[in-house]
Amino acid sequence: MRFMLILAATVLVAGCAKPRNDLVVVLPEEGGKVGAVVVTDEKKRETTLNTAYASARSDPPGFFDRSSGMKAGPSSADEVKQSFGTALAAQPARPVSLLLYFTEGSTLSDESKEVVDRMLAEIAKRPAAEITVIGHTDTVGNDTFNDKLSLERAQAVREILIGMGVPAQNITAAGRGKREPLVPTADNVNEPRNRRVELSVR
Repeated sequence: MRFMLILAATVLVAGCAKPRNDLVVVLPEEGGKVGAVVVTDEKKRETTLNTAYASARSDPPGFFDRSSGMKAGPSSADEVKQSFGTALAAQPARPVSLLLYFTEGSTLSDESKEVVDRMLAEIAKRPAAEITVIGHTDTVGNDTFNDKLSLERAQAVREILIGMGVPAQNITAAGRGKREPLVPTADNVNEPRNRRVELSVR
């Protein structure tokens, strides 16, 4: 699951009019991807923030105009840490999705066996991890066969996790058959990338 992280803080300054002191900062995702957010000030003027650490902060009101505007400009990782360090430290780890691929059956591919260590590392970051395991198949075979096979794949991964000490009650497993291919194909196409389990950790 991908999402943009936006930090915002508001401080009311003492005084009769109590002008706002707002700061909005856009943070990049772990891979560096950045979305966009539009900030509207009290005068209904819009500012678009669409780069890493782009920020908008209150422009103090003038003597005759008591409403404040927003002034756009760059921020930095250090400023974010200083302004939002406590909030960032308190937030839970971001959800992570991993893919495990299978041979024709319920056996993990050699490449996917190497993902298991990363899987456990992500689970260990969360004191009460919630794990969803969804099995999928390629389009070879009928719906009944693939529904059963996809569930077997999900349950195989669930058993691996339980065997490594993850509490069984924290893991939900289900099969989706050939309904949600990663790579769309015609019927009866042997596509290795569709023989997979999607693991979500949050």
